[in-house]
Amino acid sequence: MDDIFTPAKLGPITLRNRVIKAATFEGRTPDALVTEDLIDFHREVAAGGAGMTTIAYCAVAPGGRTDRHQIWMRPDAVAGLRKLTDAVHAEGAAASAQIGHAGPVANAASNRAPALAPSRMFNPLGMGFTQSPSVHEITELVAAHAEAARLAEQSGFDAVEIHFGHNYLASSFLSPLLNRRKDAYGGSLLNRARMAREIARAVKDAVGDRIAVIAKLNMEDGRRGGLTVPESLQVAAWLEADGTLDALELTAGSSLLNPMLLFHGDAPRSAFAKVLPGPARLGFRLVGRAFLKEYPYQEAYLLERARQFRRELSMPLILLGGITNLETMRLARTEGFEFVAMGRALLREPDLLHRIRADESTRSACVHCNECMPTIYTGTRCVYRPGLSREPIELTLG
Repeated sequence: MDDIFTPAKLGPITLRNRVIKAATFEGRTPDALVTEDLIDFHREVAAGGAGMTTIAYCAVAPGGRTDRHQIWMRPDAVAGLRKLTDAVHAEGAAASAQIGHAGPVANAASNRAPALAPSRMFNPLGMGFTQSPSVHEITELVAAHAEAARLAEQSGFDAVEIHFGHNYLASSFLSPLLNRRKDAYGGSLLNRARMAREIARAVKDAVGDRIAVIAKLNMEDGRRGGLTVPESLQVAAWLEADGTLDALELTAGSSLLNPMLLFHGDAPRSAFAKVLPGPARLGFRLVGRAFLKEYPYQEAYLLERARQFRRELSMPLILLGGITNLETMRLARTEGFEFVAMGRALLREPDLLHRIRADESTRSACVHCNECMPTIYTGTRCVYRPGLSREPIELTLG
């Protein structure tokens, strides 16, 4: 199909095209508030032609961050976020806020708050054990997602993307490997999906049809005993039947157990070992090869899994993973996906979409080395773009 660069409806909003800048933590909020650096990051993506750019990560609670430098949604953050959305809108793009709770991926020592998981487990990021929330605390977390969505709307966002992937909190509840609860939030898939469905309902009730509501859902965790494609398909079907979402963005992998399943390409083990603090660096040298596996890169590398969701669901779907040229975008449309999401290719060339529109044969300069991954501590960027060095953000691992 040749409608990639024509306006398209996403729930109650209209995007100028079908390309969304995927959420990639920017590493540009040292005080957990919007900075000019963060605004410039997204302004550049918007000016480069994306239909919508996604701000990541907007945690729903201070303990829900992967470290204390990330934004968490509170009234103090609204003015900066409004300035950011205004800058994006001025370039003709829409803005989406990725909201969620990092759960077992949170750095408890950095946040100075307990990391949460459905069941008690060792948290290597905070070098301690997680806490398991009570049913009452789960109810409070669901409400926190609704409040974060209201603040996002107040801040001028056109959409929110709820994080149900990568073994963040809601995703960890979906995982039979991580969720060993015996109450209404554990055991059967119906129970394990309860939190995600309650969050989606609360967010939808909070913002209605005034802004779009998207969820980023794991198709599989990529770890034996974790969430599988058939289980995820059922969860997606329930979410569709609930009528709480305007679209699903399909992802895979676990920030906790298997991050490279999401990325594919080279595993940047040496680069990670150099930037981590002492205790974490030692541990990474011991387990880095097992933690950062290598999956060969190919265009649309999540398509085979995503096709199964397209066959079973009627709701709009966003294809993520290995979208770097017009040919792959057209393939996604031919396969029935309403939108595509791009991450690393736009880190390398924020103006890539303008260049593709000018010359359909344009290919991304991204080489899938994934050296951008360790730069989250110094300002997420492509290491091959000149003049983008950053001072490191202090990490605290206890």
